[in-house]
Amino acid sequence: MKIKSDPALLAEVRKYGNFDSNACYQCGSCTVICDLASDSASFPRRTLRYILFGLKKLLLGSLDPWLCYFCGDCSTTCPRETEPGEAMMTLRRYLTAQYDWTGISAKLYKSRAWELGALFVVGMFMAFLILFFHGPLVTERVELNTFAPVHMVHTFDLILFGVLAFFLLTNAFRMYWFTMHQSNSARILDVIRGIKKDGFGFTMHQDEKIRIPLHLFITEAWTMIWNFITQKLFLKCAKNVGRWLKHFLLVSGYVLMLLLVVGLLLWFQTDNIYPIYHPQRWLGYYATAVLLFGTVEILIGRIRKREQIHKFSDFSDWMFPVLLLLTTVTGILVHIFRYMGLPLATYYMYAVHLIIAVAMLVVEVPFGKWAHMLYRPLAVYLQAVKERALQKQAPEGVVVENV
Repeated sequence: MKIKSDPALLAEVRKYGNFDSNACYQCGSCTVICDLASDSASFPRRTLRYILFGLKKLLLGSLDPWLCYFCGDCSTTCPRETEPGEAMMTLRRYLTAQYDWTGISAKLYKSRAWELGALFVVGMFMAFLILFFHGPLVTERVELNTFAPVHMVHTFDLILFGVLAFFLLTNAFRMYWFTMHQSNSARILDVIRGIKKDGFGFTMHQDEKIRIPLHLFITEAWTMIWNFITQKLFLKCAKNVGRWLKHFLLVSGYVLMLLLVVGLLLWFQTDNIYPIYHPQRWLGYYATAVLLFGTVEILIGRIRKREQIHKFSDFSDWMFPVLLLLTTVTGILVHIFRYMGLPLATYYMYAVHLIIAVAMLVVEVPFGKWAHMLYRPLAVYLQAVKERALQKQAPEGVVVENV
């Protein structure tokens, strides 16, 4: 097996964020201090070596950047202040761009003009649809479903959801292909090194691959589902407990609102004013409250830069919470105007709300940072499949450590 070195890899990775490798002398402090690192996932040191040696194929086949939840310990411990935690964040942006077969992610991450331009184009397209396809403007009272017929909006939601799912799932398949097929031979050497038996290293031949039985993809599927729901790896680091709770609330609000808008819109968008105890109201209020709290908390953290994770905020790190906050605020204003009985204010604000929400979903979900919501649990799942396969393939007495 031959692995080619790409001398341009380091320069390319640096286009996606902060990646300081000049001062690193491979002391290993970052890996030792990490609560999530293990023999089979020896980050961030291993992936830093890939970049330094130009090993692009190994980097594409690595799941390590997705197993890092950026508690900041590695960066605060580094004696050379090379910010390995931020380097892993940069690698996640880079890998997101490599998984995306359209090339849009790379353009969005490397160019502010491209990201703002993409949001503007999608927003203007949405404004065009609203301008020419909205219903009658009833001014005597608020009739939102007359201005925006709920069946038309619901159909549009389902089409949009299908398009976004197509891009996300096809990109996720490329992630699977890179990590489980294309680099299988190369990864087996890296995964197995460091596993000791009676004080001696255990190494497999270079042409030997990890043989993964099909049933492991089925039996380990719960790993992806459970990690998607809980993001439990956050809890392995003591510093991440508070972040886990905030993240869990934010994601719960986002998923709930997505369910209400895509799956239950015929029930959720109505001109009827229900009492406060009705599920239609308190479910919407819960989702709105946690989205508002979560986005404001993220933006305040990025402004203050007190935590390690906010020290090097990239432009893309700002855009999603800003757009999510604007979507939430405009949704609140629609609700307020509707209950105040202000027809035109309700209709115009609803149009602004749709323009911002659709632009955010189309640009940020399949191609931006929100795609991490899928890639992280998928990486945990694929890593679990590999480790189970290694446990079955390793000689008797050799223990493969689980992440």
